[in-house]
Amino acid sequence: MSAPDLLRHVASPGDLKVLPAEELPVLAAHIRRRLVEVVTRTGGHLGPNLGVVELTIALHREFDAPHDAIVWDTGHQSYVHKMLTGRDDRLELLRTAGGISGYPARSESDCDLVENSHASTALSYADGLSRGFELTGRNRRVVAVVGDGSLTGGMAWEALNNIGAGHRPVIVILNDNGRSYDPTVGALAGHLAQLRSGSAESNLLETMGFGYIGPVDGHDFTALERALRKAHASTGPVAVHVLTRKGRGYPAAEQDEADRMHTISPAPVPSAVSAVSANTPSQSRSEAWTTVFGSELAAIGEERADIVALTAAMRLPTGLGAFGERFPHRLVDVGIAEQHAVTCAAGLATSGLHPVVAIYSTFLGRAFDQVLMDVGLHRLPVTFVLDRAGITGPDGPSHHGVWDVAMLRGIPGVRIAAPRDAVRLRELLREALADESGPTVLRYPKGTAPAPVCVHSRIGSVDLLTPHNLSTKVLLVPSGPMATVAVAAARRLASMGVSVTVADPRWIHPLAPELMTLVSAHQVVITLEDNTVDGGLGAAVSVAAHRAGLATRVIPLGVPVAFVPVGERDELLASYGLDAEHVVDTVLATRWRRGSKHRSVSLASI
Repeated sequence: MSAPDLLRHVASPGDLKVLPAEELPVLAAHIRRRLVEVVTRTGGHLGPNLGVVELTIALHREFDAPHDAIVWDTGHQSYVHKMLTGRDDRLELLRTAGGISGYPARSESDCDLVENSHASTALSYADGLSRGFELTGRNRRVVAVVGDGSLTGGMAWEALNNIGAGHRPVIVILNDNGRSYDPTVGALAGHLAQLRSGSAESNLLETMGFGYIGPVDGHDFTALERALRKAHASTGPVAVHVLTRKGRGYPAAEQDEADRMHTISPAPVPSAVSAVSANTPSQSRSEAWTTVFGSELAAIGEERADIVALTAAMRLPTGLGAFGERFPHRLVDVGIAEQHAVTCAAGLATSGLHPVVAIYSTFLGRAFDQVLMDVGLHRLPVTFVLDRAGITGPDGPSHHGVWDVAMLRGIPGVRIAAPRDAVRLRELLREALADESGPTVLRYPKGTAPAPVCVHSRIGSVDLLTPHNLSTKVLLVPSGPMATVAVAAARRLASMGVSVTVADPRWIHPLAPELMTLVSAHQVVITLEDNTVDGGLGAAVSVAAHRAGLATRVIPLGVPVAFVPVGERDELLASYGLDAEHVVDTVLATRWRRGSKHRSVSLASI
């Protein structure tokens, strides 16, 4: 049977179990070929999945999913698992609206038990599942697949502490490839290296109550199946230490020193023609938000010796590569440990430095208590730079950064900035780092920053992006890159004879007095934000207007309090009414009261 035929005949783990052992390497080779063909087109996590092909096959041959609960930590290495559980024919729809998720998804298969896509969580799930199975009298094995990078997270050790003290048959598969995005950091990396070489004088996992099997070659089917069979027979917690190579079998990934093609972007459309001419001045070319931040922080680092940066195992994805190259002693990689990163930053600030914590918006929620009680309570000058804020696209519900504004607004003393373009990002980063009065936050989305928007005037900290006319009744207040949408809507309305004012607050929390003066001078205010509308900018403006006794009507446009599905950013924004067409319709549908009494404050009084 040819390799393609092999994969077509594996529609379930049961089909996999009856394959002769000699056909497994052929199946693995075809799976890798298919992964490369598909993921280089769709984008996604290529390197991690290439590294777990044999391990995934062996797991599904030894255990009976979904009866046996297999939990994938982070979940980005579950593509092979999807292929072997009946979804290979949908792989071309990976990370697309209506397609299959880039992470485990319970709506897709009973074999996807947990939809976690944040790191260091699988062991806690496994502890809870095993306790639940024991209490309800169900004889089900629990298998948690966790990487060495995820073990740098504190939550993983909280779970190990509990699992190791119990006597339940929890099997921990330690997938040790020496990396997360970057090489694994800290003392744990050294200990695992000793276990790999056989030079360790003790075994931390055994000390914590686990049986230990390994190290095992994660690309050798015979060794893997022998180890898993032994673990399956155990009556208590056991760790199987599996050595794999990220990017295995694809030379381009294996030779990628940066991150072994951990994640790659979709292939460009062949017919696409760049809108940027080779002769276009560099300052007018589109720049990635992350690149702008990284280059500006490195420049500031040259000017200020007190600037230090922290990352939670995402040095390159958050743009800290340039800073780290120039100032390696001022860049701290704490591993996948967001809580520790924030409180470590608090310690650095207490010592007189100004730390910059660069982190994805969706991951900051893991450290909310530390932001509140370790940074906020002490009014420490820590700057949080939140990449991937707002709608992020194909990574799906767990990665959209739509919660940070509502979460952070409740912290006393915090200031939150939302740059609308690259120029404003550089400007606001410097303003944030100049503020020593307490924590500051910058948030921006994934992708390319829009072209700079012309500023007609600045009133205090607020930018007017259209000429202000005292007779104008409608004010548009966008957050960050929503300014581009607001200005486009204003232009369309102007062509219809409808005048509106567009004001970018730049700092969206707390609200500037100048912004509220503008609010008081208009009858209708429409806010636009790519975060949850509850607890966001619009809600704040509405409350402030009410407290001031203003008759101004506030209409907040934003993301509903819901888990946002997979989709392209522009398409998702449009679906929530956050595009120029919907804004125009909202303005035209609004019946402001011409000639009615309206309390306002003259701009001249500012």
